[in-house]
Amino acid sequence: MPQPTAVVGVHDPGDAVAAPPGSEFAPLLRTVKGRGLLERRYAWYARCIAANTLALGAIVTGIVLIGDSWLTLLLAPLLAVFGARTAFIGHDAGHSQIAGGKGANRFIGLIHGNLLLGMSYSWWNDKHNRHHANPNHIDKDPDVVADVLVFTGEQAKDRSGFRRWLTRNQAWLFFPLTLLEGVALKVHGFQDLRRQPRRERAVEGALLVSHVVAYATLLLISMSPGKALAFAALHQALFGLHLGLAFAPNHKGMEMPDPNGERWGHLRRQVLTSRNIRRGVLTDWFLGGLNYQIEHHLFPSMPRPNLHLAQPLVRAHCQDVGIPYVETGLVDSYRQALRHLHEVGEPLRMEWTE
Repeated sequence: MPQPTAVVGVHDPGDAVAAPPGSEFAPLLRTVKGRGLLERRYAWYARCIAANTLALGAIVTGIVLIGDSWLTLLLAPLLAVFGARTAFIGHDAGHSQIAGGKGANRFIGLIHGNLLLGMSYSWWNDKHNRHHANPNHIDKDPDVVADVLVFTGEQAKDRSGFRRWLTRNQAWLFFPLTLLEGVALKVHGFQDLRRQPRRERAVEGALLVSHVVAYATLLLISMSPGKALAFAALHQALFGLHLGLAFAPNHKGMEMPDPNGERWGHLRRQVLTSRNIRRGVLTDWFLGGLNYQIEHHLFPSMPRPNLHLAQPLVRAHCQDVGIPYVETGLVDSYRQALRHLHEVGEPLRMEWTE
């Protein structure tokens, strides 16, 4: 497992506001609440949503005005970048970071997820909350279930055929595979409609279909079918890559709890499995605040602009109780994550060369 570059010393949003009195997490929770860091930041999110909406509107206007020209493809990367900003807003709504009421957060999430991106808010929330409850837990975290990628030697041993080849080369294939993630997220959302209650399915399904119709109409009335297809392919590939770049550094290569071992409390479960990326104006913007992964996992309902304010408190508390607090640079975080994927596939590569 990669060694941390810098070491110092829940799940549902509501879980972050209560802790057993004698737990390692309780003193930190009292300090954070005492500083008001769990209070809503309505004005900040209003500005964020307004700026993102204006940017998306400007890009769409540009597509229509430039029209049937290959130059229109230059707007695809911009739409991907601000699409990722839209996804970050939907993510925050899912954690109740934006508004105080469940209904308001759901409305924001449905608009930013289903309507603007074609991603199911309910599907994402269900999957993501299970991840938050047990990050990197091989039996409980859907993000480390053996699928296209595997994350442990035990998972790798069970691979066969084409999947075995994927596992041997998964470190090299990781970022190319993220180019498909934008489309995969949409497909998962439509597939999940069968699981949802009838009323929720009707709302989510209508918004997902509306997105597909509006997206196709925008491209086809603005340019020829060939250019529209090229624009969509470039846009969706870069959107998936951007999300992959944002989520890849957070947990890959970090501790994976032993399903049969000691049960960790909230503090250890979230800190030991998470990795932070050093802050910076561009980094914070590009990663949507997910570079404060430790703080986000400890306090999932904490508004995004408060995460960096909580960081010194969390780091100091981890040092006091003797828990490693991992923080590294952006490029090194990718190196560590890819190294872990490479090591998992090593036995299969050695077997293949024998």
